Amino acid sequence: MAGISEAAVQLRAKIEAAVQCHTITHEEYEQILALAYEDGVLDRHEKVLLQQLQSMIADRDIKFVGSKN
Repeated sequence: MAGISEAAVQLRAKIEAAVQCHTITHEEYEQILALAYEDGVLDRHEKVLLQQLQSMIADRDIKFVGSKN
């Protein structure tokens, strides 16, 4: 994917996993944030992905859970 950072690709994969099961743990959420800021730069792709995740959480399309079974 030209122009997209490796971190953005990894970030997308983690977010897609949350979308598929409609849940996310607080630990997974923290891992997503850590991955986004790992290189000290939040590029435009990462920013959009985080905004989409936040929107899905706000709309309750993705819900926080204590743990996944």
